[in-house]
This record gives sequence, C-alpha cells and structure tokens, in this order.
Amino acid sequence: MSTLLLRGGHLIDPAQRNDAPADIVLREGRVAEIAAPGATKIAPESAADQTLELKGLIVAPGFIDLHVHLREPGQTHKENIATGTAAAAAGGFTSVCAMPNTRPINDSPALTRWMQDEERGAVVNVFPIAAATLGSQGEKLSNYRELKEAGAVALSDDGRPILDDHIMREALALAARVGLTVIQHAEDTRISHGNPMNEGVTSFKLGLRGQPPAAEWQMVERDIRLASQEGGRLHVAHVSTAKSLERIRLGRAAQVQVTAEVTPHHFLFTEEACLTYDTRYKMNPPLRSAADRDAMLAALADGAIDAIATDHAPHALYEKEVEFDKAAFGITGLEIALAAAATALHHTGKITLTRLVELLSTNPAKIVELRGRGTLAVGSVADVTIFDPKKLWNYDVKNTRSRSRNCPYDGMRFQGKVRATIVAGKIVFSEL
Repeated sequence: MSTLLLRGGHLIDPAQRNDAPADIVLREGRVAEIAAPGATKIAPESAADQTLELKGLIVAPGFIDLHVHLREPGQTHKENIATGTAAAAAGGFTSVCAMPNTRPINDSPALTRWMQDEERGAVVNVFPIAAATLGSQGEKLSNYRELKEAGAVALSDDGRPILDDHIMREALALAARVGLTVIQHAEDTRISHGNPMNEGVTSFKLGLRGQPPAAEWQMVERDIRLASQEGGRLHVAHVSTAKSLERIRLGRAAQVQVTAEVTPHHFLFTEEACLTYDTRYKMNPPLRSAADRDAMLAALADGAIDAIATDHAPHALYEKEVEFDKAAFGITGLEIALAAAATALHHTGKITLTRLVELLSTNPAKIVELRGRGTLAVGSVADVTIFDPKKLWNYDVKNTRSRSRNCPYDGMRFQGKVRATIVAGKIVFSEL
C-alpha cells in the first residue's frame, strides 16, 4: 500500500473543528490517520513510503473551485483540461467545477463523461457543471437525471443567464427533484446589453457604455423569489454588487436555500482599474464601485458569502489586445486565489485562516455535495492543500501553467503561497 506521512504541519479542517498541530497519514488515496505530532501508528518513519516535513505550514482539505472555464472541447487555443488543471494544482485546487460553455455546449451525458476521461490529462479532479437548458438557449431543459448520473455536480447556463421566469422556475423545481444545485450568472442582459464595464462616473469619464448594477441585483431578487416558491437550491455566481448581497441576506432570513460566491478580482479591484483602458480588467460581471467592493469584503467576513471562486476565464492574446469595448470578457486566476485571500482578507485581520479554508474548501464541497471532500476526516478522500500563510512573493504571469496570459495580477506582491497540492494521496504540485 502507498503511504504518505504529512509530518509537523498545522491542520485546519473546519468541518471537523480541527485547528491544531497534527501528523496525517494518507494511504491508498484516503486519510488513514490523524494524530498528535509524533504519535502516528506508522512509526518508525521507514513505514511510510514518503514523508513530507511541514513545519510552519498549514495543512487543509483540498481547495475546490466552483467556477472554472477549461475551454475544452472547442476552444483549446485558450486553454485545455490538462493546462487548466495544472494551473489549478499550482493554486492549491484539488478539484475544479467546469462550466458548460464549451463548443459544443456541455448539455449531454456523453460530453459530461468525455470531460472526465483520463485521456484529457487532468491533474486534479474535474467535476462538470452541465447546461441547465439545451444549448444554453434558455428554452428547453436538459435531462437533469441523466446528466447527474454521468457525473454533473450542478447545472448552469453561465454566461447566458436564464431570463424566462417559467424556464427558471422549471429548472429549480426539476433540479430539486434530482438533487442538484442551479448556478445562475445573475445578469439581465436586457438591461446590461453586454456593455463592457460598470455604469457610473468612471464609465462616463471613459466614454464607455456601462452595465447598471440593477442588471445583477434584480436577477438575484427574481431567482430568490422563484427558489422560495419551488424549494430549489440556488447558487449565485460571482456576486459583485452590494444590493445583490442585500437580497441574498433577505433570502436566507426567509429560509431560502441560496448560497453565493465572490471572485478575488471583485474583492481586490474596483472600476477605477479600467481608467487606462487595460483589458486585463475587463470581466463580466464588471468591476464595480469601491462601495460594492467593500460590501464584498464585509460579506466574506460575516458569512453572507459562502465561497471564493476564481471564474478562471482564459483567452488568447488577440482576443484581449484590442479596444476595450471589443475585448473578450474574463481573466485567469487559478494560481493566485489563496494568495489574494490571505493577503486581502487574512493579513488585514478581516478573517481567520479557518474562515479562509471554509471559503475555499469546506463550503464549496457542501454547495455541490462533493461527499468525502472538503474535509480531512479519517476515511475521506486524500485531497490536501498545503500552504505557507506568511510567504511573501511576486506573481509572474510568464511562469503560469495556464495556456493564456490575460491576467491583471502580474507583478503583484502577495503574502501567502501554496507549497504543495495532493490529489487522492498523490503529489501533483510541490514547492517544498
């Protein structure tokens, strides 16, 4: 049996209320033992096939990204499953949930299975999110039961929000019956019109059309109302406005099953980053006001936000190095999520490391029901993220494992770095 000993690290596992030094034994892809330092049953040391010395490092259940665009099939000039998951491993993610806006759209059990095939060369776990409607056209529901049996963990028409009330109501009701969460990109495109940035003083200065915040929060309000009526599970993707958060808080107070995520770029940057027409700051939803950004930070601290997700959206250079209003929406971000959260949230005193692990692992596992993940309880899957919360470093996009370079984090200084990523007991990334 293959045995890996993680020795001398500090275990943080919110699901088990563990926050203490511990030695951990991984055997045959599972967590076999957790013990006080030096007290594991596999002494002497030679009984382990490999030992990692982790003094000064945090050992956490593997991070899970709920929102990733791997671009395969159909757009491999931007990214493929192998390169995208390599970037994920470098960022500490042991699992990624892949959005369905591939070419063709992932609305079939066959494509859902294809994405998970070993031939794709994935370095970490890939859990497909299937299209909620056929072709993501918002007109006819996909076959939810068959998609779930094929491995889909949630449903979404991400990037093409479901506008029709009747279709969204049906989606929530059917998803509830088969036990899946509906993830909504909350944008009323009849209001936003695909405009390139947030509507406000900055867009006026730049002479660019803006997306009103109402395009997001009104959709959130509608979806929560429908989820309340149908009893479905709703997850709001990449929340970016304070008013959306107000609606989410009200929904929870009314016992609606609604969860939400925020991206690193929406708690790091504001719309003013667009003042130089730098397309690396063009994403959808767009960067918002300072007040909206501050609301994201507060919600991450008080629990209104459940998860941090990257919305990793790689693009070829020719798709970004054009006029701002013509550039593609989206940025890469898998490799810096932990660093961004540690720097902007933990080291500023806004959240504890326990809360950080909740946002990146514990809660994402609950939202899409990845049983045996999001925890390092004995018997759980041996997906582990090891990081140094104090490490100072500069991000250099030239060293990215992603196929694309459309990243606003290039040159930024962070405090907090992933040191190793373990998937099913196998080391898939290491800087130890």
